[in-house]
Amino acid sequence: QVQLVESGGGLVQPGGSLRLSCASSADIKSISPVTWYRVALGKPREFVATMTVSGQTMYTDSVKDRFTISRNLEQNTVDLQMNNLKPEDTAVYYCNAQQWWGQGTQVTVSL
Repeated sequence: QVQLVESGGGLVQPGGSLRLSCASSADIKSISPVTWYRVALGKPREFVATMTVSGQTMYTDSVKDRFTISRNLEQNTVDLQMNNLKPEDTAVYYCNAQQWWGQGTQVTVSL
């Protein structure tokens, strides 16, 4: 059983930044790819960013050039640096690896 725990969400004004972290109880490479998804109120789950076992990254178009996914293999964490946040980024953000999901962390972008 793998545990994924997200942290770092919160309330931020438009244009601000947050850094989300996904801490894994297992070796990150062994469970990769690790992917961030988000669920906004009343909307379906949306892919945000992923990192493969080899370190390749992919982003949904709406966050390209604003979000950066990275990992720390020693700490078994996968982070999502979010810059220039917009109100439409408001959602619960989830970390996923294979069949395992974190509990989610709320990101709210508002004045």
